[in-house]
This record gives sequence, structure tokens and C-alpha cells, in this order.
Amino acid sequence: MRDLDALDRADPLRGFRERFTVPKDIVYLDGNSLGGLPRATAARVADVVEREWGEGLIRSWNQAAWIDLPRRVGDKIARLIGARAGEVIVADSTSVNLFKALSGALGLRRDRRVILTEEDNFPTDLYIAEGVAALLGAELRRVAVDAIEDAMDDRVAVVSLTHVSYRTGRMHDLMRITKRAQAAGALMLWDLAHSAGAMPVDLDGCGADLAVGCGYKYLNGGPGAPAFLFVAERHQAAFRSPLSGWMGHAEPFAFAPGYRAAEGIARALVGTPPILSLAALEVGVDLALEADLGDVRAKSEALGETFITLVEGDCAGLGLRLASPRDPKQRGSQVCFAHDEGYAIMQALIARGVIGDFRAPDILRFGFAPLYVRFADVGHAVRHLREVLQHREWDRPEFKRRATVT
Repeated sequence: MRDLDALDRADPLRGFRERFTVPKDIVYLDGNSLGGLPRATAARVADVVEREWGEGLIRSWNQAAWIDLPRRVGDKIARLIGARAGEVIVADSTSVNLFKALSGALGLRRDRRVILTEEDNFPTDLYIAEGVAALLGAELRRVAVDAIEDAMDDRVAVVSLTHVSYRTGRMHDLMRITKRAQAAGALMLWDLAHSAGAMPVDLDGCGADLAVGCGYKYLNGGPGAPAFLFVAERHQAAFRSPLSGWMGHAEPFAFAPGYRAAEGIARALVGTPPILSLAALEVGVDLALEADLGDVRAKSEALGETFITLVEGDCAGLGLRLASPRDPKQRGSQVCFAHDEGYAIMQALIARGVIGDFRAPDILRFGFAPLYVRFADVGHAVRHLREVLQHREWDRPEFKRRATVT
């Protein structure tokens, strides 16, 4: 294994760490759940509160261009996911946007009534799909991940998958599966929650139809940051959002009694935009845009490889089982290990200042946000992990007591 400090010195992204607030003595490996705080965010949000809101008051909808934020930030996110200006809007949560996208997809494929997904998809994706199917008289078909392509028959209206698995980090082949779904006559809908900002994504290049994603992971928009929705330009004229709110109206300030959908991606809007959250998200997105996504992905792969190599060498025989794909090309920006005492082990690590997270039933997740995670952090994390396991530090009542958020 090469010297970790030398890897950090050679890192082309090393300057980005200084632009995040990274608490001293903390190794933060949970950016795949909540991204770190960009240093510029606090000042930007304070300016919105004190000047734009405090002094500008309602005038700031025009003077500070608040009304343009959903589309402006959407156009910036589009550059990170291989979309064009006017194909992405920022609004609501990932769950709400998924509801819009699935409902809209069934409307675009009225002769087909099946939503196809994998049985281990992120739970909210499954819950929303289940609700949409019940509401619109469709069928939700859940199959094993390796059976997805074989299940694409002439009844499937939309294939809905998460690009990178939240549980294992396994990554789908975006291009191949999109082409396979479309060859079967279905639309392709991707959840990019664990992809946007962590790797190059080319939605237009692969011909994707629809996509959603969140703003609080690798886009570093803060807890509960608004999400984004992508609708390919070719579908926008026929796309119908099931939530016909006033901001999606062609003339929201005409206050007409009947609904008439806006042109383009704006028809996916619903209610009043959350300005403070959008301002914070824009800072994170702007920061992500400064980095070369090729460098981001290369470092992500290298961090993951380093972590796996060290864990399998230093923690051998201590009960850990690799749950992520070994091939870095098949893995997102996280590495997962399974252990029967996974929850307690993670709590013991957090008590030592190494923050990852746990996913039931037995998965320890370690996320590598390349803009602020160092190779030295990986080394420190593995050292603490070895000591927690060797000394059975996890075997204490306080580490086994489940918190509300795991």
C-alpha cells in the first residue's frame, strides 16, 4: 500500500477540503447520507435572511430573482448529470418528484400498466411506486436485481431504478439498461440520489427519459435540501404532473380559476419555492461544478479500493464481510461491509469520531465524498475499526440501544 499522505499530496482535489467545515478530530464517512457544510453556505444564507428578506422583503421575489431559483439551480444540476438547460427543475423532495415522474410516465404510456423495479430498491421508491400503482390502477412488479432486464415485457410502462444501491453501493449500467428498457417500449426513470455530484452521469447521452435525485448528499445542500426532477425535452410537451399547483401554471400570477400547465420543465413545479434551502443548495452545487467529475470519480474509486484493501488486511478474521462489489467500476462512492453486530459497531466507531452509518439488517456503510475525504482519513477509520472489533468495544449496552435515526 502506498503512503497515504503521499496520495493526499498528489490529489488534484486536495484544495476543496479547505472549502468545507470539517470538525477537528472527526473522520466523516457519511457524505453519502448527508454532505458536509461548504464554508460559503452560512454567509450566503445569512445574506438571504438579513438583506434579501430582512431589507428587500417581498420585493426580493423580483429584485433578488427568488422566483428564478428552481430553474436556475436546476440548470446548474443539469450540467452535473449530463442534461441540457431546461430539462431539470429543483423542487420538493425526492419522494414527491418520484410521484410526479411515475405518474407522468404512466400518462405517457397509457397502453401499458406496469411499473417495474427491483425488490431491494430504496424503500421510499418502493412505497411511492406502490402508492402510484394503487392510485392509477397499475401493477407494481418487483423483481430481483439480476432479473430486471428479463422482466421488461410489453406491459411495462416505466422501469424505475436507483443508479447506485443505497444498501450495497452496487451500480447499474446506466446506458445498457436504459437502451434495454426503451427497446422494450418502456420509459426509463433513474434515481440519482447516490450519483449526482459523485461521478459523471450522462442522461442525455444514454437517452434517459426521466430522473430524480436529492440535494443533500454529494451536492452538499444541507439537511432536507430540495430535490431535482429531470424530464427529457422530448417528453415535456406531453408530460402531465399529477400535482397541478400554482407554480406549475402557465401564468401563476394571472390567478385564473382553471389550470393550464406551463411550457417545458416548469410544469413540474407545485408550490412556493423554499428560498432559504435553495440558496444553500446553490452554494453546494456551485462548488461541485468547480471540480472535474473525472477526477472526482477517480478519487472515489481509489478511496474505496484503499479502504477495502486495508480492512481486509487489518481486520481479517474479525467477522466483516464485503457487501459491495469488489470491482470499483461496479460500485458507487461508498463501501459496505456486513457484520452481525453492525449497528453496535457503527455506534462504537462514532463514539471514537469515525462517522459512517448503518442500514438494516447488518450493513455498515462508509461513504467517500471526494471533495473533502482524504486518504489519511481512510487509514484512521480502518485503525479505529480494527480496535473496535479486536477489543469488542461494540459489546456495550449504550452501543446496542437503537436511536430513532440509524
